[in-house]
Amino acid sequence: MPLTPVTTYSLEMLDPRDLRPKRSPRADVVLVRIDRPMPELNRFFYTTVGASWHWVDRLPWTYQRWHDYLNRSDLETWMLTVAGVPAGYFELEVQPEANVEIAYFGLLPQFVGAGLGGHLLTCAIEQGWATGAKRVWVHTCTLDHPQALANYQARGMRLFKEETKLEEVAVNPIGPWPGAFVPG
Repeated sequence: MPLTPVTTYSLEMLDPRDLRPKRSPRADVVLVRIDRPMPELNRFFYTTVGASWHWVDRLPWTYQRWHDYLNRSDLETWMLTVAGVPAGYFELEVQPEANVEIAYFGLLPQFVGAGLGGHLLTCAIEQGWATGAKRVWVHTCTLDHPQALANYQARGMRLFKEETKLEEVAVNPIGPWPGAFVPG
C-alpha cells in the first residue's frame, strides 16, 4: 500500500450553547438508542458507513471483541432511521473528566447527500451533553467524507489539534465486505 499524507483534525465543544443545530424537515426520521450490545449491528454500521472512507481497524475484530467493546457502561450506540430503515449511527464514549467522544459517526451510503448529516451530528452532540459532559469532542481526517470537517464546524465544534502523518492507505477502500467496493 502506498504511503499517503493523512491529516487528522480534533474538534471540541466546551459549552452546549455553542451548538448550532440543524434539523431534518422529514417527519419519518427517528433517533433510537440501542440499549443492548449488538455486535452484528455495530459491525454492520462500521463496515457499511466506513466502506468508502478506509475504516479498516475493526475489520479483524472477533465477535467477542465487538461484544466486549460494546458491553460497557461508558459506551452508547445510537441509530438514525428514515421511514424505519437504518440510515446512520454514532457511538458515544464517556471518558474521564466528563469528556464525551463521538467515537464513530456516519450515514449509510444511500443516505449521504440527503440532508441528514447535520441532523445526525446535532443529535450526537446533544446526546453527548445529555450524559453530563463538560466537553464533547470528535476527530476526523482527510480520508473521511469531504464534508465531514465542515459539518463539525458548522455545528459549532472548534478545531483544537491538527496533525499530518504518512499512513499506508489502500488505493481503493475495501467496501462493506471484500470485493464490494462502494465509490465515495
